[in-house]
Amino acid sequence: MQTILGASGVIGRELSQALVASGHRIRQVGRNPQPVNPQDEIVRADLLDAEATDRAVAGSDVAYLVAGLQYDATVWEEQWPRLMRNVIDACKRHGSRLVFFDNVYAYGYVHGMMTEETPLKPTSRKGKVRAQIATMLLDEMRSGVLQAMITRAADFYGPGATLSITHSTVFERLKAGKTPQWIGNPKAVHTFTYTPDAGRAVAILGQSDKAYGQTWHLPTTKEPLSGEGFVRLACELAGRPFKIQVAPRWMLRLMGIFVPVLRETQEMLYQFESDYHFDSSKIEAAYDLKPTPYREGIATTLNN
Repeated sequence: MQTILGASGVIGRELSQALVASGHRIRQVGRNPQPVNPQDEIVRADLLDAEATDRAVAGSDVAYLVAGLQYDATVWEEQWPRLMRNVIDACKRHGSRLVFFDNVYAYGYVHGMMTEETPLKPTSRKGKVRAQIATMLLDEMRSGVLQAMITRAADFYGPGATLSITHSTVFERLKAGKTPQWIGNPKAVHTFTYTPDAGRAVAILGQSDKAYGQTWHLPTTKEPLSGEGFVRLACELAGRPFKIQVAPRWMLRLMGIFVPVLRETQEMLYQFESDYHFDSSKIEAAYDLKPTPYREGIATTLNN
């Protein structure tokens, strides 16, 4: 049994499809999970509840933690450590392997390329939470009592990735005939992971004995595309003239007074003000995986 903890998001969907294609049975777990495949088992559970989490994990060969929480630093500080502890304890109790889908917030500002060896030096409240829970899991892995791994993706985009920043600022605006938007420095390189690549890679890693006990960056193109370049390519593929609106920091700060998600984005703006390079050479070499080029990924996203 392959159990998706925090089902119904775009990564959970891509992962479920990849696992079923390989012949696995899927259990979707969440507060309001939905089947991705007709034969999926559905389990309603709040991962903040230790007993519910334990029941949800029972009988799992592999549990994939792909859950998300409300994008609020205070919520993260309160809930992420508890959620991670519940999942770790459940997996230890039932002898289940654990695959954690993480982001790069724990690295903080990185000058140069982000790799699996990049130290955890968070520069934001959210980053400190991600470093805390990653360290919790790494400690369990090193102790030898839990078979687990950490997988990381850059900011992502792709079909149905409605929570990605490019969904509302680029793809939906182009589809509505509006000018795309960007935040931060549009000249800075910003790497994006294509969600179908991420889902397929997590499925492969979860079934690979040699992958456990390690951190893996998921397949991500190394094309050095800036924010402006991303928008320019999206405009070209959408058959629209290139235009871009860039929101200055002061405007985002002002809008954040009234829009909570923009307020929460303020501490993460460093990711868009300087070059953001994410390297996935390790998984590409180990599993012969090739990331989708931006032109192909953006075209597919626009058409879905």
